[in-house]
Amino acid sequence: MNRRFETGRPGPARSTTFTAFGLASEAEPLAPGLHIVATPIGNLRDVTIRALATLAAADAVLAEDTRVTRTLLAHYGITTPLLAYHEHSNEAVRERMVARLRAGEALALVSDAGTPLVSDPGYKLVQAAIEAGIGITPVPGPSAVTTALVAAGLPTDRFFFEGFLPHKAGARRHRLEALAQVPGTLVLFESPHRLPEMLADAAATLGADRAAAVTRELTKLYETIRRDSLGNLAARFAEEGPPKGEIVVVIGPAPATAPGPDDDAALDAAIRAALARHSIKDAASLVADETALPRRQVYTRALALAREADETDENNP
Repeated sequence: MNRRFETGRPGPARSTTFTAFGLASEAEPLAPGLHIVATPIGNLRDVTIRALATLAAADAVLAEDTRVTRTLLAHYGITTPLLAYHEHSNEAVRERMVARLRAGEALALVSDAGTPLVSDPGYKLVQAAIEAGIGITPVPGPSAVTTALVAAGLPTDRFFFEGFLPHKAGARRHRLEALAQVPGTLVLFESPHRLPEMLADAAATLGADRAAAVTRELTKLYETIRRDSLGNLAARFAEEGPPKGEIVVVIGPAPATAPGPDDDAALDAAIRAALARHSIKDAASLVADETALPRRQVYTRALALAREADETDENNP
C-alpha cells in the first residue's frame, strides 16, 4: 500500500519502485521525518541501495538543483516529486517544509553531489527540523572530502575540512595563516579559476615543500590526481592555467621538526600547566594535540615531570 494512504494524506497513488541492476524493486515505507541522503559525486553507480529506496519512498525530494537530481532519479526509474531547496531558500520555505514534516511526511534532502550539509545549504533546514522535534535519519554514502583524502596519499589519522577559502587574496592568506597551526591534513574545495592563485598563496604561507595533492573530477571519466609539493603544484598550474571540473585540494600536515633546548623548556612549561588541571594521561593528550608531537614522547616527559613534582613535595613537607 502506498504510504500516502497510510498517513491519511490525499492524492493519487504513486509508484515507489526503483530500478537497479536491471531489476525493479519496491521501496519499503519510510518513517516520517527528514532523511539526509548522500548521492554520487560523479559516477552514478556510486549510490547505495538504501539511498535509492529512500528517494523512491519519500513524499518529496528536496534538491539543491532539481535539474541535477532529476538526472539521478531518472537513471534509476524514480518518480518522486522534486522540490527546490538551496542557499537562497528563505525562512518561509523552511517553515513550509517543517509543516509538511509535522504533518507526518517523509522528505528526503539531497545536495547536487555527495553528502548534504558539507559545504551545502541544508544545515538550516536540519536545525529547524530538530528544533521542531522532527526525526532526522542520515543515509550515508559518497563524499568528495573522504574520497579526495584517501586518494591523496597523505596522512589520514587526523584531518581538517576547511571548505572554500575566501575569494579575496588578503583574506585568503590570512585564513591560510590560521590553518598553518592545524596539526593534521587539510582538505579544501576550490573553484577551477581560483586554483592557481590559491596554490601560490598556500605555498607562500604554509611552505613550498609541504606535500599536497590536487584532485579533479573525482569518480568521473576524466578523474586526475596530481601529487607533489605545494611549490611545484603552484608552478605547474600557474603555467598551465586553471583546470576544468570539480576540484578538491588536500595538503599534508606541516613536517615535524626536532625540538631544541628552547623548545624543551617550552614543552615542559606547557606540560606543567596541563598537569595542574588534568591527569598525566589527559595532560599528555592535550599537549600532544597542541604541539603535534608524538603522544608517547609527551606522555613520557609528563610522567617524568609528575615524578619530579612528587619528589619535591616529599622533600618539602
